[in-house]
Amino acid sequence: MCGGEVIVIRADGITADLETGGQPLVDAASGGSPQPTVQADAGFLIGKRYELGNDSGTRLEVMVTRAGGGPLIYGGQPLTTSQAKTLPASD
Repeated sequence: MCGGEVIVIRADGITADLETGGQPLVDAASGGSPQPTVQADAGFLIGKRYELGNDSGTRLEVMVTRAGGGPLIYGGQPLTTSQAKTLPASD
């Protein structure tokens, strides 16, 4: 596979697999290792959060613990990098 690892932070209304490189990500405990079918142009970066939300109530948020090749895709839509939330001033 791409060698990347993610932790799922939020998965509301999820009914399909999270994919990268044209293949679903596999649970690390399962020991599976499918080969990607698509050459990835852009990878996902360690420490970054990626998210997908839409009007149908589906919300997916993951955090990358090991960088990998290929975009993260759910239901044919690429996940986007989450923007950092502004914290209130502590003045």
